[in-house]
Amino acid sequence: MPKAKTEKGLTYKGKPLVRNKNTIYYGNMSDDYVAMLQILDTKNFSDEFPDMKMPMKVSVQILSTDAEMSPKDRVKKKTEKASLYDALKIASIWLERILEKDE
Repeated sequence: MPKAKTEKGLTYKGKPLVRNKNTIYYGNMSDDYVAMLQILDTKNFSDEFPDMKMPMKVSVQILSTDAEMSPKDRVKKKTEKASLYDALKIASIWLERILEKDE
C-alpha cells in the first residue's frame, strides 16, 4: 500500500510556492485568488557559478482561480519587479488584501 506524502513543499508566509520552469505560483489553488510570478530576465549569479542565474525582471499577476472566467478577465492586478524578493513581497501583500476583501 503506498504511503501518503506528508512532506510540506516550499512555502512563503504560510502559503505554498509551486515552480514550473520560469513560472512560480504562490497561494492555495482552493482559494479564490493566487499569484503568478513569471521570471522574464535573469543574469549570472557570479563568474564562479556560471550555471546559477538570478532573476532580474519578474512579472507579478494576481489571478482568479475561477476556471469559467476568460484568461483576460482572471487577471486582477499586475506589475513588474526587479527582483524575486520584491515580486514575492508585493504578491503576498496583494494576495492577502484581495483574499480578506473577498471574505
